[in-house]
Amino acid sequence: MMEILYKVHNNLYVNLTNKCPCSCVFCLRQNMDKVGESESLWLDHEPSFEEVKEAFERQDMLQYDEVVFCGFGEPTEALPMLKQVAKFVKDTYHMPIRVNTNGLGNLIWDRDITPEFEGLVDTISISLNTPNAEKYHEIVRSKFGNKSFDAMLTFAKDVKKYVPNVVLSTVSTTISKEEEEKCAKICEEIGVTYRIRPYEE
Repeated sequence: MMEILYKVHNNLYVNLTNKCPCSCVFCLRQNMDKVGESESLWLDHEPSFEEVKEAFERQDMLQYDEVVFCGFGEPTEALPMLKQVAKFVKDTYHMPIRVNTNGLGNLIWDRDITPEFEGLVDTISISLNTPNAEKYHEIVRSKFGNKSFDAMLTFAKDVKKYVPNVVLSTVSTTISKEEEEKCAKICEEIGVTYRIRPYEE
């Protein structure tokens, strides 16, 4: 059976797609098939709403603190399904919802998707990775090229109008302390939270 939902710590993660416009050098899927309490996050097809709903109904939702859209792909690649599932989770379980994203959803859909998260998502966590556009492209290897860095920052700035908590993150040990300070300054300028997340083997 495909793993649409999987547990990491006290949170329930939703794996909707394996599509991603990036090929990040540190991405976990480059060298493993699973994260947390999963077996394999590779999907043989993108799940239908019915399949996702049934997967939720098999869970004891009381054991989870948060529902997180994050799997082996970029969640905004499956934006219509993400919104439908987020609404179902809000209406049925009244739980906080987070989306872990590369922040390139506007480029993926060629429009401003940020208003579409209003009322559905409580936290957006965006991979900042580095304070430098050129280095960002080297690390992230986005199919959208050099415009990706600015597009990601614009997405962060715009989405905070619609989502209460916006976080930009980097991975510890992957950049210098000086670069982390520059990242903190970028976050301060656009009015979002900066988080250094642990590197996971």
